Amino acid sequence: MSDNAVSEEASMDGHPPNLASIPASDSTIWADACPLLHAACTGLRDGELIHGDNFNLFAAMSALEIMDPKMDSGIVRTYYSIDEAIENGAAPIPISPDSTIDVQCTIDIMDHLLACEAAWHKGHSLAQTVFSCIYLLRLDRTAPHALLHSYCRVTRATCKAVVSVVSDARTHEEEDLFTMIYGLPLNGDGDDKCLSMLNAVEETISRQLRACKAASSKRRLPEDLEPLQSNPNLEEGFCKALLCRLRFRKHFFHILACMKRPQGRGLESARKHIASCTTELESILKSADFLRSCFGESCEGDINDKTTASGREPIGFDAMLNSRLSAPMPPRAIKILSWKKAVEYFVKLLHDLDVICSHSLDDHLESLLRFVVQFQKSQPDLVARSHLQLLLVQDGKLYGRDPFFAVITKAAALPEASKNHDIQKNESILQLGMLVMNLLKILCTNAAWQRRKLGKLLQDWRVICVQVELAFRNAFGEVSSSSNDENVCMKIFQHILLWVEEQTYWIAFRFLILGFELELYSTSEYCMVYWYLYAVLIKLAEKTHLKMTVSYDTAKRKGKKKKDSPKDLARESRIPPAVLFLQCYICLAEGLTMMLAALRNEISVFQSPGPFNTEQEKFAQHFELLQRACIPDHVSYPSYKESTTHARFSTLAMYNYFKDAQRIVKEVKSSFSNDPDRLSELRKLEQVAEHNSVAQNLICRLGALDPSLKVSFEFSHHPFFPTVVVKRS
Repeated sequence: MSDNAVSEEASMDGHPPNLASIPASDSTIWADACPLLHAACTGLRDGELIHGDNFNLFAAMSALEIMDPKMDSGIVRTYYSIDEAIENGAAPIPISPDSTIDVQCTIDIMDHLLACEAAWHKGHSLAQTVFSCIYLLRLDRTAPHALLHSYCRVTRATCKAVVSVVSDARTHEEEDLFTMIYGLPLNGDGDDKCLSMLNAVEETISRQLRACKAASSKRRLPEDLEPLQSNPNLEEGFCKALLCRLRFRKHFFHILACMKRPQGRGLESARKHIASCTTELESILKSADFLRSCFGESCEGDINDKTTASGREPIGFDAMLNSRLSAPMPPRAIKILSWKKAVEYFVKLLHDLDVICSHSLDDHLESLLRFVVQFQKSQPDLVARSHLQLLLVQDGKLYGRDPFFAVITKAAALPEASKNHDIQKNESILQLGMLVMNLLKILCTNAAWQRRKLGKLLQDWRVICVQVELAFRNAFGEVSSSSNDENVCMKIFQHILLWVEEQTYWIAFRFLILGFELELYSTSEYCMVYWYLYAVLIKLAEKTHLKMTVSYDTAKRKGKKKKDSPKDLARESRIPPAVLFLQCYICLAEGLTMMLAALRNEISVFQSPGPFNTEQEKFAQHFELLQRACIPDHVSYPSYKESTTHARFSTLAMYNYFKDAQRIVKEVKSSFSNDPDRLSELRKLEQVAEHNSVAQNLICRLGALDPSLKVSFEFSHHPFFPTVVVKRS
C-alpha cells in the first residue's frame, strides 16, 4: 500500500475513518494501517525513521512525514470532501434560523474573507486562503441567501481580476503560488452581473437604514420593508456594518476595472473609487465596537489576533479541504492575517494604487525612472507593482501610446523630428527599445528579484552600447553624399550613444544601492562597496555632464546665434545641477571609503573576519556581474587595494570630503526648489555630511591616541549613506 493510501486512511485521533468515504476499486484494497503505525511509533526513538535499503540523503530531502500537517497533504482533519463538509453542516444555508445570528455570522464571513484575501495578496496560495471558504467552493448553494451570495460573487470576480492583472504583468514568478488556481471555481457563469446583484442588495439595506432613522424620528415607515433581523435595537448598527463592507467590495472591484483600461484612461475614475474605498474602510473599523457588543460575549485571546471584527470564529471555512489543490508539494503552514492587519494592508494598498493613479503619465524617461524608484521606497506589494507595470508597458509602448524609440530620442535630448527617423528600424535600435521596456518591467519587481535581474541586464546594455556604435558607423558608410542627411545621422548617433552609456551606469548605481536595502553588505565590506560606488558615480556624473553639454551645443546651434554673450559663456562654464547632485553622492562615497580604509589601516577595525572567504573573494562575489560587464573599465580588486592601502588619519585630516558635500548641497538646493523629492534627498545628504564631518575630525584627533574609541554606522538619516557614530567604550 502506498504512503498516500496510509496517510489518507489514518486520521488524527488514530481511529480509521469511514471507509465508505473513499470507495475501493478493482486495483485498490483499503486496510487499517493504524496498528502498523502504532507499532512503528513504539519501536522508534526520536530522530529515527523507517526506510528502505535504497534510501539516501537526497531522498530524505523530498520525503513526506506521514501525519505531519505541514508535510502530509493527504492528512484528513475533519472532512474528506466538500460534499461531506456540507452534509455535516459546516456551511449551512441559511446560516442560522435566528435572523440576528444569521446577520452576525454573515458579517463574520465577510471579515474572514477579507483577511484571507490579504493573506493571499501577501503570497499564500488561493486554495488555502480565499477558497478555504466552503460557500465560495459551492457558490450556487448561497443563491437563497441574497446578501451572502452577492458578496461571495463579487469576491470571486475580484480574485479573478487580480489574478489576471498579476498574470499579465508576469511578475508572479517572485510569488509563484499567487496565480495558481488548481481547478478552483474561479470562473463562474453570471459573474459579469455580480455588481448589479450587489447593488440590489445594497439598495435594500440602504432603504432599511433610512427606515431605521425614520423610526427614530417617529416618521411613517414603508409597509413593504422587512427588517434584516429580529432585534430592532440592533437593526441600524447591522445595516451600517453591512453597507460599509458591501460598498468597499463594490468600489474595490471598480478600482481594478478602471485601472485596467488602456492608456491610463481610467485613472481619474479609479482615484474616486479609491477615496470611497478608504472611507468605507474607516467605517468598517468603526463598526468593530458595535459588533463586539452585540452578544456581550468575551472572546478568548487577544482581539487583535482575531480574523473578524466581532472576535468570533467564522462559520464555513476549512483550509484543509483544499490541501491537495494548494500546490504539487506539501501544503504550506500559513497563518491568516488578523482582521485588523488585513484592513491595514488594504489601506496601504489603496494608498499605493492612488500614487500610481496620480502619476502624470510623463513620457520623459528620467522623470519616470525617478518616480518608479521613489514608489518602490514605500515597499509596495505585488498587486500594486503589477498595476504599475501594466500602466507603464502596454502593447510594447510606454503607457500604450508612445513608441520606445520616441521615448529614447526624448531622453537623449534629440529634436522632436528625430522620433520619425528611419533609423528606428535598425535592429540594434529595436533591441535598445526592448531593453528600455525590460528595464521598466524589472524596476516594478520586488527588491531581491530586481537586483538579480538588473545585474544580468547590465551585460545586455554593455553589449548594446557596442552594437549601436557599430550600427551607426555602418549607417554612415551607406549615407548619401548629402551633408544634411549625414549630420542628422551623426547627431542621432552621438546623442543616443551618450544616453546609453549614462543609462548603463545608472543601472549599475541602482544595482549597488539595492544591496543596502537587502542588507547584503556587512560592516567589514563597506569600504569596498563605497569604493566601487564611488567609481560608478564618477562615470555616471561624467556621462551625464557630457550628454548635457552635447544637448546644449545642439540647442545652441539650432538657435543660430552669431555671437556668444557673456551670460551664455557663463552658462556654458557652469556645472549643471543634475551633475552637482551626483557630486554630493561622490563626495560622501569617497569620504566614507577613505575613513573606513584609515580605520582599518591604523587601528585594525572593520577587517574582513572569518576563515572561509578572503577579501578578494568577497569583492568578486559582490561585484562579479559588474566586472563581467566591465563596469567601470579598468576597475579591479588590485586597483581597490592600491587606492585604500595608504589611507591614514593624517591624510584624512588634510582633506574633508564631507565638507565638500555640505558646500555642494547648499549651492544646488535652490535649483531643485520645485522638486520636493530631490530637495528631501539633498536635506538627508546634508545631515549625513554634517554628522560625518564632525565624526571625521574626532577620529583624526583621537583615533591613534585612544584605543577605547569605538566607531559604528547607523542608517538613521539616509538609506545607503550611513551616519558615523564615534564613542568611547
